[in-house]
Amino acid sequence: MKENLSGCSVEESMRILGGRWRLLLVSYLLDGPKRFNDLRRDVPGISQRMLTLDLRALEDAGLITRTVYPSSPVKVEYALSADGERLRPVVEVMKEFGLWLKARDESS
Repeated sequence: MKENLSGCSVEESMRILGGRWRLLLVSYLLDGPKRFNDLRRDVPGISQRMLTLDLRALEDAGLITRTVYPSSPVKVEYALSADGERLRPVVEVMKEFGLWLKARDESS
């Protein structure tokens, strides 16, 4: 991941959550643990490679956990960590803002 150049807290947040998919993935994990293919179905526009990269980045940032269950075939689940749960209010604000934007666009 890129480093924070300005020292700004907003830049630090965007360094980890920036991009098209990361906050969206967090929003789906707010409902509980999900498997890789469940997330792929939830976000049909994301490629397998990008999903893998973004899940790894969120895991490296300590926002999600990856649990591998010893079964055949191997079962892997992704879930929000305690730190990731701190994003719940951020997702709620983004959701409200998105709804406001949609309503504004419809009324124009």
